[in-house]
Amino acid sequence: SAPSVGGSINIVTKGAESKKGGNVSYSIGNDGFQKTTFNINTGLLNNGWAISLLGSYNNGDGYAQGTNFKVYNYYLSVSKIINDNHQLNLLAFGAPQTHYMRSNALTSSEWEKVKTQYNLGSSWREFNPDYGFDKNGNRKSSDYNSYHKPVISLSHIWNINDKSNLSTKAYVSFGRGYSLSGKANSDEYTEYDWFGSDYGILNMKFRKDDGTFDYAMIEDINAKSDNGSEMIMSKVVGSQDWYGLMSTYSNRSWNCIDWYVGMDFRYYKSLHKNTISDLFGGEYYIDPARNGVDIQNNPQATDAWKQQHLKVGDAVYRDYDSHIMQEGVFGQAEYSRGKINAFISGSLNYSNYWRYDRLYNTGTNAQSKKIGFWGGHFKTGINYTINPTHNIYLNLGFNSKIPQFKSGAFMSVNTSNVINKKAKNEKSATIEGGYSYNNNFYSFNVNAYYTRWIDKSMTKKGNIKDQYYINMTGVNSRHLGIELEFIARPTHWIEAGAMLSVGNWKWDSNDVIGYAYNIYGQAINEDGAITEPGATDHIWAKINMKNIHIGGSAQTTAALNVTFKPFSGFRIGSGYTYFDRNYAYYSLSGSSLKLGKELYVAEPWEIPSYGNLDFWSSYQFKIGKMQATISGQVNNLLNEYYIEKAWNPSMVNKESLNINKDDVYYFYSIGRTWSVKFKLNF
Repeated sequence: SAPSVGGSINIVTKGAESKKGGNVSYSIGNDGFQKTTFNINTGLLNNGWAISLLGSYNNGDGYAQGTNFKVYNYYLSVSKIINDNHQLNLLAFGAPQTHYMRSNALTSSEWEKVKTQYNLGSSWREFNPDYGFDKNGNRKSSDYNSYHKPVISLSHIWNINDKSNLSTKAYVSFGRGYSLSGKANSDEYTEYDWFGSDYGILNMKFRKDDGTFDYAMIEDINAKSDNGSEMIMSKVVGSQDWYGLMSTYSNRSWNCIDWYVGMDFRYYKSLHKNTISDLFGGEYYIDPARNGVDIQNNPQATDAWKQQHLKVGDAVYRDYDSHIMQEGVFGQAEYSRGKINAFISGSLNYSNYWRYDRLYNTGTNAQSKKIGFWGGHFKTGINYTINPTHNIYLNLGFNSKIPQFKSGAFMSVNTSNVINKKAKNEKSATIEGGYSYNNNFYSFNVNAYYTRWIDKSMTKKGNIKDQYYINMTGVNSRHLGIELEFIARPTHWIEAGAMLSVGNWKWDSNDVIGYAYNIYGQAINEDGAITEPGATDHIWAKINMKNIHIGGSAQTTAALNVTFKPFSGFRIGSGYTYFDRNYAYYSLSGSSLKLGKELYVAEPWEIPSYGNLDFWSSYQFKIGKMQATISGQVNNLLNEYYIEKAWNPSMVNKESLNINKDDVYYFYSIGRTWSVKFKLNF
């Protein structure tokens, strides 16, 4: 009942429909990549049971320096056909994983420093500012993730008659894991000192001559401190519990209408907690976040409590639960007769949010007030088949997405129970239309779209005497474009394709204003005194970004590819993809807002155009009665290096709306990569 925007993934869970057999495969690739996979299906047995089992393990060193990873994957489906009308299916799947990451991009001058000073040779683009070791040679990082979120469901399918069925599913999911976040408690060091770089500038405070991050230096600082550890590492604990029940009734009426209606109930609880994982050579840690705890909200917040000597495993900065209760209804009807196929679908849901704190608020203050939101979507479309080779279609849609828990429903979710009474749903409206032509030799598709996003929300907190909060809505954007695809099959042994996508995606808002309120929801002026909402002295922040290109994805993409099949079982092909009008990304959030100031967002820096030439091949053959396949691919065959993703500097002003490209920070692309896979079906 809560639809996705842009697409979703449908997982077929009817194990009884899987054919008997299975396969095993092994893959290797660049940078130590290895993957082993197996898949076994019993098919439907005589006693009505069917079991499907899949598992895999892959690991590697990662392309960037020190980004090694391990990923397991499993899938189990157990089905039972009770009789002609009833079927049960038990499903479990998950993917436990651990991986180091690289999140710190650099400016051009900093990349030049890496290239010339750190003796990395041709691999300088793989440099990771976070990569380093402690004094005992142990790998350390502030950019690491470990997580596992299995999903378990039990579904019942009731075939009521030849035209209708009822499907009911109960499911649970228990996510457990953590990432890392550095903390600090002194005037000399802050949590930003844990970053390998900040806004593209290398952190040189803890940088060794070989370019690695000097975690040993932090250990020395903490060991010499008379006030415990000045810098520590914490685990950002994420513990998520999902419970849900969904039931869908499907029916076919008048031999031309397929329709379904359903109900969806979900409850979500997540623990959000930072715990000390490493004191880095110190004896204890004093959490400065406790100084922001009001004794009226937490009676434990005495001076002694605020100066408590914390050890590994103790909570710092935040410790709360988020709760979401959602119920909804959904439905769809599809009409198909003759040359016309049409559908209409919709959903309506209601979500309740609340928060339970254990650090900043305890006792009767621990649980926040509840805040609820209605959301939903509506879609309709029609396809007209002119003749067997021509068809046209038109789709319309509207989506109302409820505010997120963080920076939406709650003004400062990590530290406060204050709800955002002025939160609004983010809306989007879309229209798209297209034409398709298909015959035995070639096919052509063209699609044009227009999407308008409305009321993107931002919140910000700060202090003027006491805490204040800003809620800003009304940041809008528009996406329009055209997409073309052509596939030619002139003979049975060759297939060629081409595509072109041209978009025009821009922010579409000026003079978007947000006002500041105290923790009681009262309007305040620049001195923190109470005033009337909307009065001339009601303190505000404003953002201007009309006609500014949206960054992060190429707005022009073109591709050509060709595949040859010179003899039975063998395929070989190559493709070239071109990217243009890719703009540097703006990470706009409430932290960008300044009280009493207008934020002018400059036209983002345009990344130079680039392209990729890829190559692939496969061969199928028999080993006894088993079908075997060996395949391989090389991406970026020409080993081109280009700027793939970039971020604009955050500070702009009215006098200078031009971005200085030297302030833009970015990552280079991955060079040539390859993989080879052997698969055996049985």
